[in-house]
Order: sequence, then C-alpha cells, then structure tokens
Amino acid sequence: MEKFPMTLGGYQKLEADLKKLKNEERPAVIQAIAEARAHGDLSENAEYHAAKERQGWIESQILDLEDKYSRAEVIDVSKLDGDSVKFGAIVTLIDEDTEEEKVWQIVGDLEADVKERKISVSSPIARALIGKTVGDSVEVHAPGGARSYEIEKVVFK
Repeated sequence: MEKFPMTLGGYQKLEADLKKLKNEERPAVIQAIAEARAHGDLSENAEYHAAKERQGWIESQILDLEDKYSRAEVIDVSKLDGDSVKFGAIVTLIDEDTEEEKVWQIVGDLEADVKERKISVSSPIARALIGKTVGDSVEVHAPGGARSYEIEKVVFK
C-alpha cells in the first residue's frame, strides 16, 4: 500500500473534512431521506431520489478520505531546517527574466493548491527545486515554456 507524504496542516485538513462528512453531512442526508419517505410514493419522489444520490456521494467521499487518511505519511515540517529545498519547504524564488518574486510551499500531491501557493512535490517546479540551495539558479521546464529562477530564501514552518 503506497503512502502519501503530507504536511501536518494537510493531514489536519483531511481529518476535519472527514469529521464534517461523518458528523454533519451524513446525519443531514439521513434526515432528508427520512423526511422524503414521509411524503409517500417513492417512485416519483424527487426529494427522495436526490437525497439518496447525495448519500451515495457522501459515502464514496468518506471511503476516499478514509483511504487517504490511513495512507498519509505525516512529515512535521517545523522540525526541518537548512538551506536546501526539500519536502515542506517554503521557497522564495526570483524570476530571472522579470525579477518577479514567487513564494511556494512544496507539499504532498493530495494537498497541493495553487491558490494557496502550495505546489505538489511531483510538479515540474518542485522537482527542479528539490536538493538546490539558496543562491542556486534553477531552470524549470513547464507546459508554458522554460523559466529561470534564483532561489532567494528557504524556510520551514
């Protein structure tokens, strides 16, 4: 069974999502099914069918999250340090062409979210950065073309 690397924050979010599904969503849909059944004929009862479909979705989500939760390999980033880029690092990069600053945290595949500035450890930019140190220049080959960055800062928190 394959393990998934994950930060403590990602693990806690996964746990919270699972608890919400089990403790809020599941009981709510069970109540909705009971109310829909009270309306009578189930063959033409749209509320009943919608609630049953929602219940199926919730149960599949619970199974999926439980699987991910059981296979998570939590890495406490706060205990890491150094100048080299590794899993969990928050890396400040300077685009060598535009001088634009970018900040990314390297996280597990399951918790990557570009909007939150978190990139997957298996992404092209993370793969190019792993093992490099502050001051290194890195060329990243991405779908949009090659970009060159200089690593300005590496922190773990």
